Amino acid sequence: MTKEQQRAELHKTIWRIANDLRGSVDGWDFKSYVLGMLFYRFISENLTAYLNRLERHAGDPDFDYARLSDTDAEFGRKDTVDEKGFYILPSELFANVRRRAAHDDNLNETLSRVFAAIEGSALGAASEDDLKGLFHDLDVNSPRLGPTVAKRNERLVKLLDAVGELQFGSDDFSENTIDAFGDAYEYLMGMYASQAGKSGGEYYTPQEVSELLARIAVHGKTEVNKVYDPAVGSGSLLLKFAKVLGKDNVRQGFYGQEINLTTYNLARINMFLHDINYEKFDIAHGDTLTDPAHWDDEPFEAIVSNPPYSIKWDGDANPLMINDPRYSPAGVLAPKSKADLAFTLHMLHWLAVNGTAAIVEFPGVMYRGGAEQKIRKYLVDNNYVDTVIQLPPDLFFGTKIATCILVLKKSRRDSSVLFINASAEFARVGNKNKLLPEHQRRILDAYAERGVADHFSAVVSTEQIAANNYNLSVSSWVEAEDTREIVDIVGLNARIAGIVARQADLRSQIDAIVADLEGP
Repeated sequence: MTKEQQRAELHKTIWRIANDLRGSVDGWDFKSYVLGMLFYRFISENLTAYLNRLERHAGDPDFDYARLSDTDAEFGRKDTVDEKGFYILPSELFANVRRRAAHDDNLNETLSRVFAAIEGSALGAASEDDLKGLFHDLDVNSPRLGPTVAKRNERLVKLLDAVGELQFGSDDFSENTIDAFGDAYEYLMGMYASQAGKSGGEYYTPQEVSELLARIAVHGKTEVNKVYDPAVGSGSLLLKFAKVLGKDNVRQGFYGQEINLTTYNLARINMFLHDINYEKFDIAHGDTLTDPAHWDDEPFEAIVSNPPYSIKWDGDANPLMINDPRYSPAGVLAPKSKADLAFTLHMLHWLAVNGTAAIVEFPGVMYRGGAEQKIRKYLVDNNYVDTVIQLPPDLFFGTKIATCILVLKKSRRDSSVLFINASAEFARVGNKNKLLPEHQRRILDAYAERGVADHFSAVVSTEQIAANNYNLSVSSWVEAEDTREIVDIVGLNARIAGIVARQADLRSQIDAIVADLEGP
């Protein structure tokens, strides 16, 4: 069986488990249980493999942390927390809790205590904020799991067994195993997002779009200082840099902010599941637009984001906003009912001089008037707009609109804007459109070459854009191909004349037959 076939089989198994076990719990809500238990297993096995490797290299080839007593295990707590960010006693490891689960009448309380202990192991350590509340949404005492403690525990035993039986690869926790855990998480998030409709789309950007954004943001680079997403969702978009560059080539790590508490927890879990150590990520909880968390950090060389479309924000109702250094240079605030360009200005402010920001935008911000036109004027006149890419419709969960990508840079060699019409670059897969690898390649090649191609790409000077009311809509600059069928008017008229003649002949024949029947 090939690696892809193994992955497909694993995905089918995970989704079947998720559906079989959720019972009456809504799928989008039940994801917290499946993903949370997956996370619990991951950190248990990750920690065990780490400690076993240390001790075996130190001269004890038979060392097995999972078989150690809790008392004997305490000696390594401080050093392990300093390195890994957390600690789990042997009796609290996933495998050991699972082994006892079927005979534990107080399993829900056992799990609750274990989760509290894992989070508590980071208290006072540098990793405290990264661990705090990670199990908040895995409520093992929730009546949604069952009407009685016994019923809840029965469901929890099945969940522990199902997650424990998943085959993720090698037993020594090699890189392949780590990839499998992260891949399983991404698969589940994608499936849950597709089932959840609009709500799912708020938290998850399809993998192929995430990869396209990341490759645009680091085009021409082999490493960057750090990467950032101010509307990080579940973190899947941000983590694409680990695939595109390699996580070690994101030197200072992965940064983001998320306003939704549940999704904030998912993003941090996602970091751990992709084996990003706590020192290499900084995911904050809060409102990016009014209370940004990374004021004191140096600017980011790569920024990607798929912020929520046209949401409400404080805008000019907050008198402090117009003096905010992120927004004040434009001289105007984004409309209170449409925060899209507020996110854009925030990212521009956070962008390094040698950096690139690739932002998914709602199409209306590219051509609407009023404050949004004034903000576009600021962006164009200061030569920050590098590229605008029209994406196909129906790529994202929860919406069928055709979005676009706005690429911003602060250090540009020329004063022109590249427009790419990629609206036809997709294949229909299931009930959504999808950017296949060949579609991504065509877009990236056009972005790199910065050339002109009929009906696909155009390079337009900022002066031309200014003269056209700062309209950044791709359809205004790239002429659409006329796909209508060419009609041969002369031939069509000849066919019509033939039909009319034939009709007249038939009518004459019918009249003759009728006259013959009527007789003299």
